Amino acid sequence: MQAYEYKVVPAPAKGTKAKGVKTPEARFANSVEILLNEMAAGGWEFQRAELLPSEERSGLTGSTTNWRNVMVFRRALAADQPAESPAPGRKEPAAPSVEFRHSEPHTPPLTAAAGDPEAPPEATQVPGPGAARMQSDDGVEELSPVAGMTAALKKRAEQKGDGEN
Repeated sequence: MQAYEYKVVPAPAKGTKAKGVKTPEARFANSVEILLNEMAAGGWEFQRAELLPSEERSGLTGSTTNWRNVMVFRRALAADQPAESPAPGRKEPAAPSVEFRHSEPHTPPLTAAAGDPEAPPEATQVPGPGAARMQSDDGVEELSPVAGMTAALKKRAEQKGDGEN
């Protein structure tokens, strides 16, 4: 059985101007044609276009679902790369294995607390724990120490009101 690798790319969102292409529909078709020809030049065969949901963050805690148009391409793997055979008792794998390829290993950036005299010069300055607490402060003072005074002021207001009537 022939093994394939797949590539999913965003579908064009707007048209591309070209000589002799006047209408918005023709410009959009031109964008799709350019993408198809570029992928075909790389050996990719167009399979289908899909509209898929994408859940994305909205604000600090919320999320929204955005619908994305993507185009699916495939190309045959080289004959020297054998396809994985399915497990015994199963006709096909339950889910395809996903192989992530990175051009270089990802190393996290070096960070140091802001104002640290021993920090290396290439380190990114980040707020220390005290500054982080200060940044998270909403500026509203605690009301609990003043709660007793509120009752005293109400009592005084009642007494003053009784004396004036």
